[in-house]
Amino acid sequence: MPVINRIADLQPEMETWRRDLHEYPELRFEESRTAQQVAKLLASWGIEVHTNIAKTGVVGVLRGAGTSGRTIGLRADMDALPMTEATGLPYASKNPGRMHACGHDGHTTMLLGAAKYLAETRNFDGTVHFIFQPAEEGGAGAKVMMDEGLFARFPCDTVYGVHNDPSLPLGEADVRDDVMMAASDIFFITVRGKGGHAARPHGGIDPIVVGAHIVAALQTIVARRVDPLESAVISTTQFHAGTATNIIPDEAQLCGTVRTLKAEVQDLIEASMRRVVEATAAAHDAVAEFTYQRGYPATINHADQARRAARAAASVLGDGKVRRDMPPVMGGEDFSFMLLDRPGAYLKLGQAAGVKGSAPVHTVQYDFNDDLLPVGASYFATLVEQEMPRG
Repeated sequence: MPVINRIADLQPEMETWRRDLHEYPELRFEESRTAQQVAKLLASWGIEVHTNIAKTGVVGVLRGAGTSGRTIGLRADMDALPMTEATGLPYASKNPGRMHACGHDGHTTMLLGAAKYLAETRNFDGTVHFIFQPAEEGGAGAKVMMDEGLFARFPCDTVYGVHNDPSLPLGEADVRDDVMMAASDIFFITVRGKGGHAARPHGGIDPIVVGAHIVAALQTIVARRVDPLESAVISTTQFHAGTATNIIPDEAQLCGTVRTLKAEVQDLIEASMRRVVEATAAAHDAVAEFTYQRGYPATINHADQARRAARAAASVLGDGKVRRDMPPVMGGEDFSFMLLDRPGAYLKLGQAAGVKGSAPVHTVQYDFNDDLLPVGASYFATLVEQEMPRG
């Protein structure tokens, strides 16, 4: 892979940064140590540093040679997940119940590598904003940073983000002109019945039975209400009820997630779920309360910026190594909020090399492949030099 020579030389240093971050993972809005490490490195390279945005967010500002008013934002997420690592690596998590199981330590390090290179060379005409974001994992840190004036304080003509992909070979990338990832919503259901003795079920209204019917009925929405050419997921992920083997409880609680790619499908599913939940409960003489919360919007690339991202990635990876036809995935990503506000693109970088780097994200066996570090840093740097050339 023709990564930038100077960045290739930085790989051992980048590995040190990444593995240090990996050893001390922090959850959403708690990334104090991570933010301190990021700010310290940026400042050591002469980059203007701004901290405490969305509590732990960091923005580095670097101005290149020339007088251009062009600006670009490059974003990396910093938070970890509430999981216990089982990799057995010498640099495994030292924070109990915390793990970098999604590769945000690698994303942060790739952006740091690009920042160091660009600070040394300044071979661009414009201003780069290096956005180190907290709380991607369920905290909507991108939106919080924006609500606190991210783009007003640090104007960005365009904004770009990346994510590692263990299902894609190292040396390949994926970027689409439209939807990359799904909208991510959650729902809560409380079924209220009538408790009683388990030996006399006819004397009560069993909320567990009602809840089971609801779980099954919800699956018919995707199967029978959504166009089969569209994509949607309804997953009930929790079901809580009861305290003993011989007691029918008064209520049951369920919750889960919904994933959609299009707003009209999202609207259809929310309305259909409410009808199914309430009607199913009523059919059993029970009552159900249904709450639907919209979370991250779908991650939708802007076509022109997706093409520009693909061009920069091809400069690093080579012709034919940037996939433009892969289907979107049903995972969620809060970079979507930034793409609603600014033109930009989200690109996935493959990291699988045999067994190395192939464990899926959000699993206790996952680890970021350090061989991707110079590739991602070169992509970011090439994108800056491509979009804001000197002269």
